[in-house]
Amino acid sequence: MPITGLLLGLLGLLPQVGSTPQSVPVQSAQIVATYPHDNRAFTEGLFWQDGYLYESTGELNRSGIRKVRLSDGKVMARVAVDPPFYGEGIAPWNGTILSLTWKNQIGFRWSKDFKRLGSFKYQGEGWALAADDKGGLIMSDGSPVLRFVDPANFTVKRRLTVTDGGRPVKMLNELEYVDGEILANIWLTDLIARIDPRDGHVIGWIDVSELHRQSGATEVNDVPNGIAWDAKKRRLFVTGKDWPYVFEIKAPKDAASSADAAVSTP
Repeated sequence: MPITGLLLGLLGLLPQVGSTPQSVPVQSAQIVATYPHDNRAFTEGLFWQDGYLYESTGELNRSGIRKVRLSDGKVMARVAVDPPFYGEGIAPWNGTILSLTWKNQIGFRWSKDFKRLGSFKYQGEGWALAADDKGGLIMSDGSPVLRFVDPANFTVKRRLTVTDGGRPVKMLNELEYVDGEILANIWLTDLIARIDPRDGHVIGWIDVSELHRQSGATEVNDVPNGIAWDAKKRRLFVTGKDWPYVFEIKAPKDAASSADAAVSTP
């Protein structure tokens, strides 16, 4: 998202973020590998499929969807999302790609080779999309409420309020479904929330501030945003807006297991 309302957003978010260390565990992201990334890709959405990263980018006149080779960051194919649309989150579904736009209340359906197949409508803003493990989609709009939607017609099947210690968590942005949890970048922070999809409570936090530091990104808008999960190889990828790198980090449950092993070692 752009910087609109930045100060108000930060003021509204600080109580939730500031309270997290006292409420649930905070894990520092453990870097496994680092890969090149286009530092002019204003990342809005990310997923992994069939050996490639699929990425959506935002900003007017820069919005688009691309297929990216992980090893060298080469863009293998792309399509523009032209004005007046501001590209947002993407997710795979049934051999297609679904993409959101920010304020237009319209999304698009694409073939895997980026031919536009159609469109769909939804209420409110569109921020992020993620496929769950039941054939559905999870959608964020910057509020504490996630929407579970039917990919066929985008009707809302369920709403889930995300809370930490009973307090709503604002600014939920890029999403990914990992090991039965919803991971969500919290806009304008270096935190990823681990959310229980049953009741919305935050199980824990992943601190990606070291990734942010290593990215060298200093602009206020160049924040962490982009989570992709390679379930077959258990690889979790994280990047940010206009970052020069994609980082592979340990999945939360793998990181927790390695931490437990380290603690129990004599």
